Amino acid sequence: MTDMPSRPAAGHPFLDGKPKRLLIDGKWLEAASGKTFATINPATGEVLAQVAEGEAEDIDRAVAAARRAFDGPWRRAKPYERQMLLLRLADLVEQHFEELAALDTLDMGAPIQRTRGNRLRALGMLRYYAGQATAIHGDTTDVSLPGEFAAFTLKEPVGVVGAIIPWNGPLTATIWKIGPAIATGCTVVLKPAEEAPLTPLRLAELCLEAGVPPGVVNVVPGYGETAGAALAAHPGVDKVAFTGSHLTGQKIVQASAGNLKRVSLELGGKSPDIVFADADLDAAVPGAGMAVFANSGQICSAGTRLFVEQRVYEEFTHRVASFGRGLRVGDGRDPETQVGPLVSAEQLERVTGYLTAGRQEGARPLAGGERLTEGALAQGYFVPPTVFADVRDEMRIAQEEIFGPVISAIPFRDIAEVIERGNRTPFGLGAGVWTRDVAKAHRVARGLRAGSVWVNCYQAMDPAMPFGGYKMSGYGRESGPQHVNEYLNVKAVWIRTG
Repeated sequence: MTDMPSRPAAGHPFLDGKPKRLLIDGKWLEAASGKTFATINPATGEVLAQVAEGEAEDIDRAVAAARRAFDGPWRRAKPYERQMLLLRLADLVEQHFEELAALDTLDMGAPIQRTRGNRLRALGMLRYYAGQATAIHGDTTDVSLPGEFAAFTLKEPVGVVGAIIPWNGPLTATIWKIGPAIATGCTVVLKPAEEAPLTPLRLAELCLEAGVPPGVVNVVPGYGETAGAALAAHPGVDKVAFTGSHLTGQKIVQASAGNLKRVSLELGGKSPDIVFADADLDAAVPGAGMAVFANSGQICSAGTRLFVEQRVYEEFTHRVASFGRGLRVGDGRDPETQVGPLVSAEQLERVTGYLTAGRQEGARPLAGGERLTEGALAQGYFVPPTVFADVRDEMRIAQEEIFGPVISAIPFRDIAEVIERGNRTPFGLGAGVWTRDVAKAHRVARGLRAGSVWVNCYQAMDPAMPFGGYKMSGYGRESGPQHVNEYLNVKAVWIRTG
């Protein structure tokens, strides 16, 4: 247990100075070991709260509770009942949204204007999944075997879901996991990221208030190598839904082999954002900039490889650099802040290591490039918007996921070249295209191997549209009807009628 004290964050009702506990079987419990860990405001370095540190024994308790709930009355809950639970939860999230947004900002540093901006998405997801709860159905099939048969399919919940989420959007990441689980009749053991566990715990309180039965939603904070690993390998878990790095995703796939549990993975990226000379450059400059600088670059699909057509390369990269320098960096609680801190000291070390590597390999910084160390920001984990020019495809900053506000600007000459170079990565999560030429946009969108391609925009998201990756960016989809199907098994039923 850390010796660092915690104190209430001014004005936030959830941060009352008391340690935060695990939610298992509808009860708030201490970790079996009695251990806690500190969660820290990355803008100031202050300890926000002590949080119970779940480990393998706690995962065992939570999985057992989830199994009891799944095998009990919850399995017989009607679609309408599940729908009403999600609608009540959505109403509570709407009622408490300002509090939830502020908690996200405190715990992981995102500007309050960004976390408040997630309102439509968070509420939209919950209400979309509520609608999907009553839209689950099988099919009837006219089979070709001789004789008379009635043949149809049933869609049934997969069972106990182990959900492991990242820290870069705690509220929406939690909803992305528990929403489809409740809609389909599954139960969940959620392991939030140790860097930002507070919003998932507060949302769990709202789940109980909405009437979610004991054991249907369980939350076990802890570290990835202990609680996360135990959840991924647990023989009582039927499916793992994971969002995070591709390296952890590989470990989860290996851990799933014991009982061949279902796995869906939303992993990292090194997404190309392609700007053609015929684009509306006035729109493309802030679009390409915020494709990386939003959330301090801590977005898996950030367009960090900025490909710019040669004849506008110098003009455009300097305009993006100027745009980045004009963004206000600061504590996310300030409504004027546009770029907040990185989430942790570990993430700061990672990103600044890439800044050093970029310079050493010959990239030319047009903006940023160094940690901010003056004034009040010196106490936090701040890196300003950074633009590197003269980047070559083989450089580390063009190949590896940085997860910071760092653009690698790369020139190109023609369509075929940029499609090939855009695909020259083991990842395939997102991509952007900026052009006024509709035929060109279609050609590039079809040519890029990525799960989402945004044309003349970036990071557009909707609950009805699937999101996920190709290659090492994972498999499975989140959002859309495809997401709900990830939580369902299909059963074929044959009845001989004559």
